[in-house]
Amino acid sequence: METIVTDALRAHPWECVTVGGGLRHSEEQVELLEQVVNLVRRHAPDAAIAFNSGPATTYEAAARWIE
Repeated sequence: METIVTDALRAHPWECVTVGGGLRHSEEQVELLEQVVNLVRRHAPDAAIAFNSGPATTYEAAARWIE
């Protein structure tokens, strides 16, 4: 997972990264959520981090942070 996320973050500059709601649905996934957020901070430090509640709210989540 770390390699896939890192490669995607390094592919080009990001204004906002939306993290999927599926990562917050169970206690077991808290560590995965932490890893993803920290990878974003490390490899896309200028990007805002948005959280969606599902696929249908991805655009809305990112739009809150993109000017």
